[in-house]
Amino acid sequence: MIKERLIDYIEQSIRRNWNIEALSNYREKGYTYREIAEKILKLHIFFRRAGIAEGDKIALVGRNSANWCVVYLAVVTYGGVIVPVLPDFKPEDMTNIINHSDSKLLFVDDKIWENLDFSRVPHITSVISVDTFNLLVSRDPSLETSYRETDNEFRKFYPDFKPEDVKFSDVTNDKLAVISYTSGTTGFSKGVMLPHNSLAANVRFAQHHMPLDPGDPVVSFLPLAHTYGCAFEFLFPFTYGCHITILAKTPSPQIILQAFGEIKPRLILSVPLVIEKIYKKQILPVISKPHMKLLLSIPGINKLLYKKIREKLEHSFGGRFKELVIGGAAFNPDTEKFFRKIGFRFTVGYGMTECGPLISYASWDTTELGASGRPVDTLEVKIDSPNPENQVGEILVRGENVMAGYYKNEEATKAVIDSEGWLHTGDLGVMDKKGNIYIKGRCKSMILGPSGKNIYPEEIESVFNNEKYIAEAIVIDEANRLVALVYPDYDQLKSDNIPEDKIPEVFDDIRKRVNDRLPDYMAVSKVRIQKEEFAKTPKRSIKRFLYAKE
Repeated sequence: MIKERLIDYIEQSIRRNWNIEALSNYREKGYTYREIAEKILKLHIFFRRAGIAEGDKIALVGRNSANWCVVYLAVVTYGGVIVPVLPDFKPEDMTNIINHSDSKLLFVDDKIWENLDFSRVPHITSVISVDTFNLLVSRDPSLETSYRETDNEFRKFYPDFKPEDVKFSDVTNDKLAVISYTSGTTGFSKGVMLPHNSLAANVRFAQHHMPLDPGDPVVSFLPLAHTYGCAFEFLFPFTYGCHITILAKTPSPQIILQAFGEIKPRLILSVPLVIEKIYKKQILPVISKPHMKLLLSIPGINKLLYKKIREKLEHSFGGRFKELVIGGAAFNPDTEKFFRKIGFRFTVGYGMTECGPLISYASWDTTELGASGRPVDTLEVKIDSPNPENQVGEILVRGENVMAGYYKNEEATKAVIDSEGWLHTGDLGVMDKKGNIYIKGRCKSMILGPSGKNIYPEEIESVFNNEKYIAEAIVIDEANRLVALVYPDYDQLKSDNIPEDKIPEVFDDIRKRVNDRLPDYMAVSKVRIQKEEFAKTPKRSIKRFLYAKE
């Protein structure tokens, strides 16, 4: 265990930055650190009235917002366990997570609440709006009165509210802070249990190594319900006294760049999708022109051109950032090479939800081409290979960042954490003498989507396989797009008198139907029909590796 605590980081930042703006939704008035402290303590009063004890779970379902962050802070500083749920999960999946996590309270966006059934979450005692902080419904009528009285109770406890009044729970680092679900579907849901120690270790590393100073502006656009965005666009800058501007809806690259231009953030976190789109749309068309290719081949002139391209690119991101950190998915090698060539200030990190998330990082001026940083100071990393520098093996990690296990799933926990405490990441790589990690692929079936979200193909396949005309299906990643390979039930097609020339149309309709049942980030872009049955192992499972694209 490390000695630093997340709760202390939060307390100290609030006291230090009392009258400074802390959190705001894009182009809206925000909250100062003082106002956030007040909201946190009012929620603590209600938690006590509602009988919430240390370690009790509280679910949070909503889009990114300042209020979302307030709820998160209120729960972890109380000693409760926050259960953040991605807002793009289907209602059924949300319900599964709420029930599986044993959550007692639910904070939810009003629009999402319209599609949830209170009768199907029997352990939830009260539901509170993230949008307005109004109590939406309660199984205990007395709590409705208690909730309305929190303002009066706060004024009674804190008649002259001041920084010294901010004193939160004395929860130790070994206690659970977050259960982060990697999926929503029953049978695939795994709740990653992150203790306070993991969150504190991630924040401590960021404070010591990432180029951000107190008061710097930050733009948050990654999913806060995912550990990457939560740790480095919210928790870390909040503990540093930064002003965090939150893009509430899932933004397009155009909106993101617009916000960067207005706010001029000092540290930028991103996923490859955004960066690669900028490269393809703004840079590649220019440098691909014949005359530009010629000029870029001339020594001296090419340096001047690279400088101009870099300056234009930096301007696109607001022009004041110290570093752009890319994570969440593999970065296109050609794009990376070009960005290195022009001296663009970016770096590529590596992490996973099970580590809260950071595993490796190196600053932009010390990172190596193709590497994903070096192990953070709170983790040991090794390659399960006789020759880790040259022979690819599974990446194993051990240390302070590692999860406590999967909630109510000992079997899954034992499958990834061995008897010596090594977490088996499922990723393949090598590591050089300097500690640089080079990720070569994935030994698990999980697909990491371009937006940084985990995609489990079995979930999608199970929906396809329930369709009338499909015998078998697998889902693969092709150029950051999900493609379903399907082996049709030809007998059923023949029985229903479906002509061969109509089969593609039938399967495209199936694709659309399946997509309607899945979150947008799991949408399948294309169906490819297999003429022959998939190759199988002796156990009759599909040899997936034969069909996956390099």
